[in-house]
Amino acid sequence: MSAVIADLNTEPGRTARYARCVQMSKKTEWQIERDLMRGRTFDFSRKFLPDGLSFVDRLGFLSTEEARVLSQIQGRTYAYIFGLVERFISAKMLEQSRAHVLGDQLALEALARFSNEEIKHQELFRRMEDMIGGHMPGGYRQVADPNDVARAVLSAGTWAVLALTCHIELFVQSHYEESIALGQDLCPLFKDVFHFHWKDECQHVQIDELEWIAEHARLNAAERTNAVDGFIALVGAVDGILQAQAAVDVEYFLKNTLRDFGPGQQQELKDGVLRAYRWQYIISGAQHRHFARLLGSMTTPAEQLRIRQALAPIISPN
Repeated sequence: MSAVIADLNTEPGRTARYARCVQMSKKTEWQIERDLMRGRTFDFSRKFLPDGLSFVDRLGFLSTEEARVLSQIQGRTYAYIFGLVERFISAKMLEQSRAHVLGDQLALEALARFSNEEIKHQELFRRMEDMIGGHMPGGYRQVADPNDVARAVLSAGTWAVLALTCHIELFVQSHYEESIALGQDLCPLFKDVFHFHWKDECQHVQIDELEWIAEHARLNAAERTNAVDGFIALVGAVDGILQAQAAVDVEYFLKNTLRDFGPGQQQELKDGVLRAYRWQYIISGAQHRHFARLLGSMTTPAEQLRIRQALAPIISPN
């Protein structure tokens, strides 16, 4: 990994990587209606999220229909949270592009395409919310405003924001490849949404890595320590959103089921949905092998220990 970082800190190595990202972006370019939607609608007779992400199969007291409905609620939130994080990601990449305006034009093009694709994703997820919301009972709530979240995240240091962004876009790939793509009983349109999303994120994560490594090289030791603290704070803020959203999603599910669940089962639902959301948006990224290698190459043993201690209550809550 140190050899890779050394190569990416050379101008030829970085330019070649940006060029490959531009080439692949052009090759895989798609449009929402022409290539993805094609007049289709979501199939509510099927699950949206696979069990490997929703964890509904761990709630053995749910009927088949209840498990399907809970997977659809989680799928709705899955799209909402992606739209939420992509608000700050697109803004950050536009900010990063300024450094290349009078420099590497391939880097500038790669970042501009990245930002445009993230804006397209936001449009897609807004459209999903309209389509899904029109077929589900009223009362579903989104706990955080995308602009408020973006302002808070963008107030953190660049190293921390790029680390969080790289973490997110790595787990996008593993979610699709290891769970969504393999789901035989999922709504076809929901599955296709995240196939097309995955296509773009495969290029984006390479740009994240380039920008993060370059930012790391600009910092001194004290600044890097502060950056790690910033990253820990951002992960904590994400967890706060997940805790709040999990609570309102379970409340929404309970209000729209045909039977009453006892206190013990309600607590299992709350714990289970939060566990799923933490896996989706924090743990699966933190435990991604490439992210772990990148983070390990840019942090000291003491900093790595602080990160593990911060993640411990999320990974193994009491």
